[in-house]
Amino acid sequence: MEPTHAPATRSCCAPPRGNHDMPAAPAAKVPGRAQPASTEGMRLIPGGEFLMGTDGDYGFPADGEGPAHAVVLAPFHIDATCVTNEQFNAFANATGYKTDSERFGWSFVFHGQLSAAQRKKYARATVLGSAWWCRVEGATWRHPEGPGSNIKQRWDHPVVHVSWNDAVAYAGWAGKRLPTEAEWEMAARGGLVLKRFPWGDELEPGGRHLMNVWQGTFPTRNTAADGHQGTAPVRAYKPNGYGLYQVTGNVWEWCADWFDPTFYRRSPRDNPTGPETGDRRVMRGGSYLCHASYCNRYRTDARSSNTPDSATSNTGFRCVGFRCCENLGSSAG
Repeated sequence: MEPTHAPATRSCCAPPRGNHDMPAAPAAKVPGRAQPASTEGMRLIPGGEFLMGTDGDYGFPADGEGPAHAVVLAPFHIDATCVTNEQFNAFANATGYKTDSERFGWSFVFHGQLSAAQRKKYARATVLGSAWWCRVEGATWRHPEGPGSNIKQRWDHPVVHVSWNDAVAYAGWAGKRLPTEAEWEMAARGGLVLKRFPWGDELEPGGRHLMNVWQGTFPTRNTAADGHQGTAPVRAYKPNGYGLYQVTGNVWEWCADWFDPTFYRRSPRDNPTGPETGDRRVMRGGSYLCHASYCNRYRTDARSSNTPDSATSNTGFRCVGFRCCENLGSSAG
């Protein structure tokens, strides 16, 4: 059994694949574009100026969520939902692509999704300080909880156990790209100004559940009061003002940008694309594991990050369309 992982930055949300004693898997061959890009299933975001980030103090200083600053974006199309298991299955079948988790042979799974026998087996394969994360052999997008699990009843759920590298590969094949962090936030806000959630500032207005997040006491008891123990179908809740579903909660979403907690202080005003270099990529939106008692990153202005080869049972992605002047080479950053 592999030794317990060392502490990892922000590992409560999604631990990095680093700090293991296995050799790195060889780089995957990225498939080419399959066909001309289509805007089917996408929403047109009008562009223009919006306020990005926050001046509030309800986040984590190390995440660099502020200051709030004006950003101007050109119009763009973005997927209405996260990429589903069904969509990713079409990509994998058409190209033979193997994800980072498949090539490494393992991925991180939340312990509450494992059987008692699995939890015992992987008791020493956890992240120190975030023992609810288990490194499970054979956990992949096809087998989210490891061997014996499958996605037969989850075709309309977001694909998980996909790294940033995998998301870029899919996007390129589909004739799309990953959203910049600014594009993601503008789209997620749905036209609202400096609101915490896609619908306003209240988490559960009138007691209604509007996204899939942890209910109960994290990490030991999930009441599933919102109807979901794990991922939810991508259209399980009403869309935001721009017609996007579940931009907060459910799964973390990869963005194109490198992560830098100080970037907002020097971010360009027009169409920012993030720092030129880094070692972690931006993730946005939070997931079904977020809870106010330890992680309130299920907000439109919250940020997190992970290494490009990392994958977990609560991380997915959605894509944006290329503008007329862009090409595939510009998406890989």
